[in-house]
Amino acid sequence: MQIGQKENERLRWITLNSSDTDIPEGTDVIEGLAQTPKTLPCRYFYDDIGSALFEQICDLPEYYPTRTEQAILEAFAPEIAQLTGPCELVELGSGSSRKTRLLLDAYSKIDYRLQYWPIDVSAGILKTTALDLLDRYPALRLCGLAGTYEQALAQLPRTSLKNRMLIFLGSTLGNLNPTQCNDFLTLIQQALQPGEFFLLGVDLQKPTPILEAAYNDAQGVTAAFNLNILSHLNRQFQGDFDSTQFQHWAFYNTVEHRIEMHLRSLSSQTVILQDLNLKVLLQAEETIRTEISRKFHLPTLVGILEECAIAPLKTWTDPNAWFALLLCQRQCINQDCP
Repeated sequence: MQIGQKENERLRWITLNSSDTDIPEGTDVIEGLAQTPKTLPCRYFYDDIGSALFEQICDLPEYYPTRTEQAILEAFAPEIAQLTGPCELVELGSGSSRKTRLLLDAYSKIDYRLQYWPIDVSAGILKTTALDLLDRYPALRLCGLAGTYEQALAQLPRTSLKNRMLIFLGSTLGNLNPTQCNDFLTLIQQALQPGEFFLLGVDLQKPTPILEAAYNDAQGVTAAFNLNILSHLNRQFQGDFDSTQFQHWAFYNTVEHRIEMHLRSLSSQTVILQDLNLKVLLQAEETIRTEISRKFHLPTLVGILEECAIAPLKTWTDPNAWFALLLCQRQCINQDCP
């Protein structure tokens, strides 16, 4: 772990490097492209260019999740602050922190201390956002942490405040398959002390046309976001993906209740990633799946959370029941009970 110098007493950076783990960088790329069908980890969407494209996606008319979740937070952030009391906010996948500002506003209005740890794989958007937040909230203390969720959760120190709330918005939980989801929730359980909080935003099941339109916008921003993963791999691993030879394809899998995003190869081609010593053969029309976005059945999700000792205290939804925000609390389990 590398810790940067403090820019002032209110701000510090922590950068988690791949050397913090025993797994070489790019191993997940090699494993995904060796599968049938081929896959890529969606974390490679989020270089600085991909993060900026995703911010554009959030403002698209077809993309309902961001504005729906934001409306829920606008209505209920004050209630969340009252329920938790003073606590350190730790956000996984913080991006521009646009929705978290509603929480910071709510906590500041009750004169609670503002302490925020934004966590993101994109150091660029993390730093830009951090400086903006420090200007907006003069009493805020902030520690920006650049790294993956796993790295961050494994190394979070105990909070200096009375309580902590981990924040995971945007239905990013839907990017994980059921096994990965259970593993992730176990990490959340292990990162929290009994009584600490977990704020989770999830996209709910709804008609297929609404879902498919959200991932196939008329302006083509989602397509550009999807294709940028290839450019990111080229830069990071000395690759020669030609993005003009791939096509964005997104659809709703009604059996698995998930959106799938793919890149379809437009020709038979060979791609080389030099730094990974990897040669990839693709047939015409073969696809690489770059993302899943599961849409949740709320009672089923509540049961999964409870099995991980993360008990939902209160749930809020929009009037259409398209999206849900759950405030949960880490429960005491045998090994950490007094």
